[in-house]
Amino acid sequence: MELSGHVIAEPVRPEEPVAPGVVAATARDRRSIWKRVRLGIAILLFLFIGAVGYLAITAPLSKSLQPIAPPEITLLAADGTPIARNGAIIDAPVSVSRLPPHVVEAFLAIEDRRFYQHWGIDPRGIARAAWSNLTGRSTQGGSTITQQLAKFTFLTAERSLSRKARELLIAFWLEAWLTKDEILERYLSNAYFGDNTYGLRAASMHYFHRQPEKLTAGQGALLAGLMKAPSRLAPTNNFAASEKRMRLVLHTMVEAGYMTARQARAVATPKLDVRQRSELPTGTYFADWALPQARQIEAAGYAGQTYRTTLDSRLQAAAHRAIRQGGAGRAQVALVAMRRNGEVVAMVGGKDYSESPFNRVTQARRQPGSTFKLFVYLAALKSGMSPDDTIANTPIETGSYRPQNAGGVYSPVITLREAFARSSNVAAVRLFSQVGDEAVIDVARRFGIKAPLPAGDPSLALGTASMTLLELTAAYAGVAANSFPVAPRAFPVPEAGWFDWLLDGKRSLSSRNHAAIEEMLRATINRGTGRGAMLRGPNFGKTGTSQENRDALFVGYSGDLVVGVWVGNDDNSPLRGISGGTVPARIWRDFMRSALGERSPPPARPANPQGPVQPLDVPEVSDIPVGQDSHVRIEDGQAVLSTKVEGVPLDVRLDSDGLNISPAATPSVPPSP
Repeated sequence: MELSGHVIAEPVRPEEPVAPGVVAATARDRRSIWKRVRLGIAILLFLFIGAVGYLAITAPLSKSLQPIAPPEITLLAADGTPIARNGAIIDAPVSVSRLPPHVVEAFLAIEDRRFYQHWGIDPRGIARAAWSNLTGRSTQGGSTITQQLAKFTFLTAERSLSRKARELLIAFWLEAWLTKDEILERYLSNAYFGDNTYGLRAASMHYFHRQPEKLTAGQGALLAGLMKAPSRLAPTNNFAASEKRMRLVLHTMVEAGYMTARQARAVATPKLDVRQRSELPTGTYFADWALPQARQIEAAGYAGQTYRTTLDSRLQAAAHRAIRQGGAGRAQVALVAMRRNGEVVAMVGGKDYSESPFNRVTQARRQPGSTFKLFVYLAALKSGMSPDDTIANTPIETGSYRPQNAGGVYSPVITLREAFARSSNVAAVRLFSQVGDEAVIDVARRFGIKAPLPAGDPSLALGTASMTLLELTAAYAGVAANSFPVAPRAFPVPEAGWFDWLLDGKRSLSSRNHAAIEEMLRATINRGTGRGAMLRGPNFGKTGTSQENRDALFVGYSGDLVVGVWVGNDDNSPLRGISGGTVPARIWRDFMRSALGERSPPPARPANPQGPVQPLDVPEVSDIPVGQDSHVRIEDGQAVLSTKVEGVPLDVRLDSDGLNISPAATPSVPPSP
């Protein structure tokens, strides 16, 4: 302060005291900020641990060592004949240290020039790709090799931000746990090169018949160029485009400093050396069913596998021949034949696989008709009944469900044997009600039927529940072997050990019940609805025709073969003039004759030019045309003609006593297949 030339110093003012509350508030603010920081760090740490755990489950490193496509599988018939080949062409992984430098450099130049400098994501590469797209000089994509490995190994082709985020996260994960060479090796060993070929080794062998360790600069550049669009650029499809792309790869190698422009110009266009293998179908009805089983035999690997199946080439040809000659018209036909242990030896899922690969043996669920009565009668036998027991065969006139016998002809009573053989509908429904639906369903389940079976529905007795022909035939195989359930198999059943029979869960019928059901199955063919399936030797079977003749079946067995035949229309429309005892029974018979050798020619006799003329076209007894309601059978060494005169069944025999005409020993109940 200045006053009259004197300077007067201002008094020093003491600092104002700070209130204690203000100091405490400041300390609390500091503690609050530090608490937030610690909470944020804890949250980030928790998210990091969660991400690591998530990746360990959804993206295990071992997955990048597995082929991204199922490897090629070749299926052989039982005799070793190749029958189908399916799957990708895959070979062993490559090692970067053993590859020529110009091969590795070709992939790095065109796909990820800064691969050894970035951490899975390359901002400079993304910017360069964006600039190239804007200027029309697209030479590289924005994704790194690590990102591409993450994409085709762990993720789908979905285009979304969430998928891209997962790709980046997995790329960081791979970079953290694998070396650069390991990432590059897994990328080269799994990338797609077109022509159903995966991995550098498989592609090198496919296009040039040369191991990747011996690829030339031109060959390596051509394969590296396929990465952009493998299917479109495959040299087998568009060699000019693949060559142009190869030159672009060489140009990028020059830009990256891997070679000089003079060296690039000196690289010759490589010649292809594609060695065609024997052409095999990628699928058949049997192969489509067998391949999933083959994939489960052992863990996926890079090498292709060859498996011997149970399919018998001779029996498969016999099945096709029987179907062609079966007279089914425009209707579809399916046939499956298996051994008693479930080994499938023939399978035809339709008339023409090329027109319809839908397998009517394994995929179609259709009504089995009267073939389902097997389980009704097995339940009756299990309850203590016998084939000689009788049941009413009169029309059902009470209740809401009133089935009818075919032809509308009934009888007061009928034995179980004849009811089964002649497929009486009213007898089956009465028997079903007598033993109970639970007992019938339980028997069907024990024999391996897995299809839904509605309880409380009396029409179930007549086979109104839909199921596949495969499971129905396997159930009959359980009867044939008297060991059930039988699991259909495309590959040989492993040899059972000493104690396997204790743990296999198989059951069997009593000797009494097994003999009884076989007696009824035999009667069906001898004098019932299955006469069209008669063979020279013992055979057993059952016809089936669903409601309104929409499905016609015959399932039976002879020797070691169990065969099911189905005829029907895919649109479920009714069949005209076809029932289980006609076309299906004839197809079954023709197949069995070939399979069991009944059609084999007799031993040749020495030629005698002076002898009588030998007839060469005499038909077999069951082939003799005797009318729709008549048939010929051999009984006690004699030919017996069974026919009807004004509806009365008669048996006509010709023996040493002359012509003998007598009433048929069975009740007058017309067949109801």
